[in-house]
Amino acid sequence: MGELDRTGKRGLRAGFLDRRRASTAPERERTGRALRDTLWEQPWMSTAGTVACYWSVGEEPDTRRLVTALWKRGVYVLLPVFLPGGELDWAVYEGPDSLEEARYGLQEPTGHRHGVEALARVDLVVCPALAVDRRGVRLGRGAGCYDRALSHKGPHTPVVVPLHRGELVEELPSEEHDLPVDAVVTPDGLRVFDPGSPVWPVPPVPGEARD
Repeated sequence: MGELDRTGKRGLRAGFLDRRRASTAPERERTGRALRDTLWEQPWMSTAGTVACYWSVGEEPDTRRLVTALWKRGVYVLLPVFLPGGELDWAVYEGPDSLEEARYGLQEPTGHRHGVEALARVDLVVCPALAVDRRGVRLGRGAGCYDRALSHKGPHTPVVVPLHRGELVEELPSEEHDLPVDAVVTPDGLRVFDPGSPVWPVPPVPGEARD
């Protein structure tokens, strides 16, 4: 990727971050309800024993409803722990008291860590992004932590990204090492990029958000 493309990515990130800062709490909550309800309707969710997710902060689409619902169901939920070298470790969510304040305003789990390769053993990854295009290319915040983390996931593990309205776009700049995601959830429901992909245990059911 050339310097012009990198500059373009920086400008895109700044634009999406500005729009997120202008979003309202009800908008973030609406996305969170859509994420929880839409994934809950998927038949393969009933067999998911381990899900890797993240604990949303600030203007991010709300993932806390999903994490809480999975935990109450008895699903093993892994949340990321940011390591100094830019890798992600993963530890189990054991309720809100199992989280502590971390760098950058994040909340991280305090329990036993399962290593940077833990995504090789999960059934679903819920991954953050600022935007995703219609090929599944994601725009992260630029640190590369999730690019490295997703390289460890199994070949049959779907990656789903929660987005606000307006963050599913036609095309984003990409690099050779970028790993596409498999679906996004917006307040309008589930968008799957390749329903015939072997990552789906059974075909996904298109979801529609409910308030």
